Amino acid sequence: MHENRFHKRVVFLLLYLLFAILPVYWMVNMSFKTNEEILGTFSLWPNAFTWNNYKVIFTDVSWYSGYINSLIYVVINTVVSLLVALPAAYAFSRYSFLGDKHVFFWLLTNRMTPPAVFLLPFFQLYTTLGLMDTHIAVALAHLVFNVPLAVWILEGFMSGVPREIDETAYIDGYSFPRFFLTIFIPLIKAGVGVAAFFCFMFSWVELLMARTLTSVNAKPIVATMTRTVSASGMDWGVLAAAGVLTIVPGAIVIWFVRNYIAKGFAMGRV
Repeated sequence: MHENRFHKRVVFLLLYLLFAILPVYWMVNMSFKTNEEILGTFSLWPNAFTWNNYKVIFTDVSWYSGYINSLIYVVINTVVSLLVALPAAYAFSRYSFLGDKHVFFWLLTNRMTPPAVFLLPFFQLYTTLGLMDTHIAVALAHLVFNVPLAVWILEGFMSGVPREIDETAYIDGYSFPRFFLTIFIPLIKAGVGVAAFFCFMFSWVELLMARTLTSVNAKPIVATMTRTVSASGMDWGVLAAAGVLTIVPGAIVIWFVRNYIAKGFAMGRV
């Protein structure tokens, strides 16, 4: 009985892994093929292995600058989101004030709103202030969605820390900044890692705002990948290579915060 159940779980897990890995493998497979082979034949691996698709990305400024632009505004957004969300989450977890539940709910409704709703206000505001096509423009626009999410995640972790720790630190003569930076944040580093991961991933893959608020100087890789059609048609090999390289930063971030994400699921906040 137990052995049959174990075999079913193994089969289900293998099928799930196959389903999850197959698209990634196929994209990697396509990235090492020529366009002629991609469109002309069906093969599980390249018949004429080539690095030319990756060479185009690393030598063409319109491609590699997209990765640089994306990394710049994603890092800015993640850092600013955490700097704003940490004190806000602490206030929600430690203090009761008039309308606190309503404010917390209002923050979450911003996260639930489609980005298209904020697109026109941001476009008009940035055009007036001269911030169009800048990294800071996209970073600030993404704060509308990442700060509420970070506050929600961090508040859950902070609420799990006993209030007695705060009181003991104050009795020992700790100022609030010193207590917050040296004692409290290390206790919730798992929550900080989880919040940073989700902020990073949202900014990295978000397309609508990133494409509309930039044109040349700050155009991200997600926008570049939507403009690969030329006179000769779609450049499938280069697009696949760009897709593979787009996965790399996310995979690196996941590797560093994987244990924190597991703790977040265990605490029921993620």
